[in-house]
Amino acid sequence: MSAELVVFFISAVVAVCGALMMIVQRNPVASVLYLILSLVAQAVCYIQLGGLFLGAILVIVYAGAIMVLFLFVIMLLNLRGGEELGKPMNAISLFTKFTIPTLMLVELLFVIKESFASMTGSNGADALSDGFGSVAEVAKLMFTRYLYPFELTGVLLLIAIVGAVVLAKSEDSQPTAEGEN
Repeated sequence: MSAELVVFFISAVVAVCGALMMIVQRNPVASVLYLILSLVAQAVCYIQLGGLFLGAILVIVYAGAIMVLFLFVIMLLNLRGGEELGKPMNAISLFTKFTIPTLMLVELLFVIKESFASMTGSNGADALSDGFGSVAEVAKLMFTRYLYPFELTGVLLLIAIVGAVVLAKSEDSQPTAEGEN
């Protein structure tokens, strides 16, 4: 077994375990940190598959900017882990907490089994183009084939920002209980 394959399997296991730990955690800050761990491990997988640009973007944009935003929102809302988020779990919640991840793990095992069964002996990397994962290839696809989803995502983010500003402004303009007397 080559060193690249060992690193790939280790990073894949770390990515899956980080995602599972993110779901299981009750503390939202710890959950975000496990998500960052999972994203970095996924970036390692992308880099080993030849998608250097995708791996870098995953770390810079998602693990960097988006997760900092999540942490900021968690701290702004003053969320705390543990029993403060809600009442203690009942039997149905405990059953669901362990059943859904188990079913997802079984599904993952079936997907892995099918992917190994469908391999015909040729390396999957042979079918990739020379520029796979490069900035030029990603930009070409983003501005030709995926132009409309890219633009719709930008419009959706703009609407979300305007909505957040309107909500924040309306909360500031409401009179306080002292001013109503």
